[in-house]
Amino acid sequence: MPRKLGQHFLHRQDLLARIAEAACPQTEPLVVEIGAGRGALTEHLLARSQRVVAIEVDPRLAVALEERLGQRTGLEILRQDVLTVDLGRWGAAVVAGNIPYYISSPILERVLGLGPLLKRAVLLLQREVAERVAARPGRREYGLLSVHAQVIAETEILFLVPPSAFRPPPKVESAVLRLEPRPAPLLDWAALPAFLAFAGRCFRFKRRTLRNNLLDLFPRAILDARPQLRLRAEQLSPAELVELYWSLNPLA
Repeated sequence: MPRKLGQHFLHRQDLLARIAEAACPQTEPLVVEIGAGRGALTEHLLARSQRVVAIEVDPRLAVALEERLGQRTGLEILRQDVLTVDLGRWGAAVVAGNIPYYISSPILERVLGLGPLLKRAVLLLQREVAERVAARPGRREYGLLSVHAQVIAETEILFLVPPSAFRPPPKVESAVLRLEPRPAPLLDWAALPAFLAFAGRCFRFKRRTLRNNLLDLFPRAILDARPQLRLRAEQLSPAELVELYWSLNPLA
């Protein structure tokens, strides 16, 4: 079985400090940490926030975390799978953490699903995943995950993390990604699920034009009347895809 990222512990204190500073440039009331592990990042987050909710699914690591930091004021340790946790139950929060590679996409979806409760997210991810989230139109990595994130937030890769920074070192390079929510998302929160379903169809076959990907959803005459549908989805920015969605679904 492949080794999970949760078994690779970031040990470089300078990088841990940079992650915590990016998550909490000023003292934050609440940070939700995903994949707390042995508490290396937790300790830095506690120094920059009033309260940290540390989520750790591995019971052995959770016990070790409690033994090490359990008496620290402001720390709540939750032994639970993050995919079963309502991340919004504590209210508006910064989200930080070392995200397991094998479930990075569903975790990102849950973080983005916080909507207006997300103050900021700073996540350590496999570099490939971080590049997909932050990719711009026209890049090979640009796709539905990019659009989902960028409709909601400004995305930026802050720095890369080499395998040597972990114990034991993984076989892939990592990156620290920051999601800074837009003051106003590119479309209303209530419309987001329907838009993402539409965007999913746009990217269904990446080498096909938008027109061909949408033929079974809209009349041919409507599609033929829009010159931008001769392009592929990867050539349109998130804002342009939102504009296209509303033009095709004026009553949505």
